[in-house]
Amino acid sequence: MQPRLTCKLAATLSARLRLPVQAMAMSVDVPADAPAFPAWQPDVALASLWLVRRLGGQRVMGATPFVPHSLIHTLDAALAECWLDAAAQATLPAALVWQIMAAHTQATLTVRLPHPTTDMTRWARGVIRHG
Repeated sequence: MQPRLTCKLAATLSARLRLPVQAMAMSVDVPADAPAFPAWQPDVALASLWLVRRLGGQRVMGATPFVPHSLIHTLDAALAECWLDAAAQATLPAALVWQIMAAHTQATLTVRLPHPTTDMTRWARGVIRHG
């Protein structure tokens, strides 16, 4: 699922940010405790880029002290679509991580995933239904 989601994230972020975005999967070590639903952890660089570009700005100056809800909603939609389109999987990794490159910004994006695939499917259907 990760290669497909990597392409989907790059395409979605490129469209929303109105600039070319590259996403590259990375390896990660995360705690074993699994969340009940996917938990996105964009770094400050990605949150700042998102906010500046979505408000019409061209250059990122400073850092955003919070992650905009619209960014999480966009990431949730991309993940839910990929999960529901993918063939059934027996297990999920604890997390997925990407290095995001756009314009002069390098950022890291992490998502921690629930372990039971049934929880993931239930969550994804809810996101698509309410999106």
